[in-house]
Amino acid sequence: MKTIILKFSGPLQSWGTKSNFETRHTDFYPSKSAVIGIIAAALGYRRYENEKISKLNELGFAVRVDQPGNLCRDYHTAHKYKKDGTEERTYVTNRYYIEDAVFAVAISHSDDEYIRKIYTALKHPWFQMFMGRRALPVPYDFIVGIFEDGALENLTSLEWLAADWYKKRMGAEPVNLEIYIDSNLAHSNTVNLRKDIVKSFSQIERKFDFRYEAVLSVSINASMEE
Repeated sequence: MKTIILKFSGPLQSWGTKSNFETRHTDFYPSKSAVIGIIAAALGYRRYENEKISKLNELGFAVRVDQPGNLCRDYHTAHKYKKDGTEERTYVTNRYYIEDAVFAVAISHSDDEYIRKIYTALKHPWFQMFMGRRALPVPYDFIVGIFEDGALENLTSLEWLAADWYKKRMGAEPVNLEIYIDSNLAHSNTVNLRKDIVKSFSQIERKFDFRYEAVLSVSINASMEE
């Protein structure tokens, strides 16, 4: 088994799994469906190619929160006008983001050739890749590498990817980092239900289903990361 490790960082990210037009929420860490969208874009899949996209749900998925970041709200107003040019109404919209966060994302599969195909596509993407919104492209260094073993093993041993200023703020004591992982890849007494399986990215009707994710914690010795 091989695992791809990705690093999502930057001033803003947005990972919503439940939104409507006037309120665009974000989760506090990347969703599997969003990462599948990134991979699908890299592979050149079209939104309507449901069979190809659905296969990506088979990937093992885990995310480690290396730097939590802060919730940020972006307030907007949008005006709707009638055909005669007079204003009909004003929409108030709120878009939420996570600012200054760092996440380590692990993608694994038992088919090594499939993982290598995805890794090559991520390095040479067909379409531009974004961190949840089109205004938020992935950073230049978002590919950490491809490794042996599974998602959990790699996130447990992976170096701390937080920014230097954040590491200094945390001090020399060991820090506990949360890991959110497909429930079939790890045992945990804490399990979340998340609407995060992609059925369709079609603009006609987007469809998602629920998946279970386990919640774990790994201890990182901050002093060793200096």
